[in-house]
Amino acid sequence: MVPEVASDKASFMVQAKSLSLAVSLNTTTSLFMAQTVLRVFAAVFTLAAICVMATSSQTTVLFGFTIRAHYSYSSAMRFLFVTDAIVCASSLLSLIFVYHLSHSGSNLKTCFYLFLHDMVITVLAISGCVAGTAVGYISRYGEEKMGWMAICNRVKSFCNHMTISMVLSYVAFLSYLALAVMSSNKVMYEANGEYQRNERQACP
Repeated sequence: MVPEVASDKASFMVQAKSLSLAVSLNTTTSLFMAQTVLRVFAAVFTLAAICVMATSSQTTVLFGFTIRAHYSYSSAMRFLFVTDAIVCASSLLSLIFVYHLSHSGSNLKTCFYLFLHDMVITVLAISGCVAGTAVGYISRYGEEKMGWMAICNRVKSFCNHMTISMVLSYVAFLSYLALAVMSSNKVMYEANGEYQRNERQACP
């Protein structure tokens, strides 16, 4: 009777471990798939934002003077352009890193580096979006107390193109915000797993 109970217990333990391993593999696969999709989204949206911004230009006559509106004439818009370019390039490069992790396996160190990368890009993306939004708001509505007049009523096409570009940049930022949250969860998961492994090794 006792050997049968021991055999059933051992069989149950093996099945439980197999189920746990299968769930872990499915979770890891889903995580890498989500990471890949979000990074592709960020790269595509920032590339689209760059294209819209670079091709937006309009010329108008104001008080007898010919004025040409272009993103390069604003330091904030240039900053947004550069941040979008960095986010796009970083997204494509990080895809290679994620692909390598999905095949070689992840550990705490590599997951932390990925989390650090995602956090830096998230902060960079929102800083560019905020800078562009501030200038865009003044361009569209002006600032009477400072004596700054709105110009979007003169260059509507240019302002509309810049608005589209900033919306695309914000979508890319949201993609990286989700990536940062996912990376932080992965770091905590790996840290907890490493702690448990160390505890088992320490037990006699």
